[in-house]
Amino acid sequence: MKATILTIGDEILIGQITDTNSVSISRHLNSAGIVVYEKASIGDDRRRITERLEQALRETDLVIITGGLGPTKDDITKKTLAGIFSSELVYNEQVGRHVEQMLTARGIVFNELNRAQALVPECCTVLFNRHGTAPGMWFEWEGKIVVSLPGVPFEMEHLMQDEVMPRLKKRFNLRQIVHRTLITSGLAESMLAERIEKWETTLPEYLKLAYLPNPGVVRLRLSAYEVDGQQVAEEIEERFGQLRKIIPEYIVGYETATVEELVHGALVRGGKTLAVAESCTGGMIAHKFTAMAGASAYFQCGVVSYSNEAKMKVLGVETGALERYGAVSEQVARQMAEGVRRISGADYGVATTGIAGPTGGSELKPVGTVWMAVASDKGTTAVVKQCGTDRGQVIGRASAFAIALLREAVEADAAFGE
Repeated sequence: MKATILTIGDEILIGQITDTNSVSISRHLNSAGIVVYEKASIGDDRRRITERLEQALRETDLVIITGGLGPTKDDITKKTLAGIFSSELVYNEQVGRHVEQMLTARGIVFNELNRAQALVPECCTVLFNRHGTAPGMWFEWEGKIVVSLPGVPFEMEHLMQDEVMPRLKKRFNLRQIVHRTLITSGLAESMLAERIEKWETTLPEYLKLAYLPNPGVVRLRLSAYEVDGQQVAEEIEERFGQLRKIIPEYIVGYETATVEELVHGALVRGGKTLAVAESCTGGMIAHKFTAMAGASAYFQCGVVSYSNEAKMKVLGVETGALERYGAVSEQVARQMAEGVRRISGADYGVATTGIAGPTGGSELKPVGTVWMAVASDKGTTAVVKQCGTDRGQVIGRASAFAIALLREAVEADAAFGE
């Protein structure tokens, strides 16, 4: 079964709001075995809404629309649907009473605009919205379904969960869609693909593999559509089990697992402590660790030594190193990591220093150049990475690479019983 999701509203097209509704709807549909064929955003234009809905009905079995159901004149979805299905708008008493009660409780006068919220196409089934004033609407046409939902995210979410999904599951004999994602770290996408090529070629045709790169990690997603869910889930687990034997050192975990979670666990188990010194990453590494419950067991401190003066006075970076090599250098990264470890007494010190941009780069050190280091009682390791050209991208990637470097050090120590 295929579905189209249409979001309505000029505010989406001009970037005034972010469309989170289609993401949520997609998750609901996928979990029930309904394939999302297409998503589209349309402005408040009756002709375009009509054209796009008619096209969606030709191509898919289900269309879910959100937005354009408010009380003002720019909200035209309801009237447009009434026209498409050649239906009159009629007053729904239950919705009317609910709207009046909600508005009265808020001290708002129930006027004609509000009363219009209870007008619905006569041919639809009303989906009662307990959390707002705009009802959902369910239409059936030549064996196909059109559902119109409010654009307010929490109202839409309640209607999807309480009304739409139960009706779809009752109405159709749905087969499952299965997704499972394995998280890897330490290999670039092309290198990873090369390492697992033989494994990939043995996958059955119905299992689709997708490479999903993110800063510091590559996610591998196996998907199967409209299948026996239990049997396929077991097949996917077996296939990923094979992969864990091929690249065990690069596996982070499943679904939303992160490298920092692995480090977190290793530090807690080993009774080791951590401190960080950040320049270009501005505290992001410290945030990633302290956002996890239980970080107080190992996290000592975080220093954002953005200026050269702070690097010298707080971390003890040598003036000569800054003058001779510059702040973005191996020497300074090493001294930052060693300095934060020294002042905190931590077992591990992590440091970053780089050029986040958009200015400050040079031919020798372009924007995105980041040196990072990890210090422990075994010594100090430093590496340089090119982390992109966009400031946010540089900060995110540098943080991920530094945490991956820390993971290598922590796991190496654990392997030797340290």
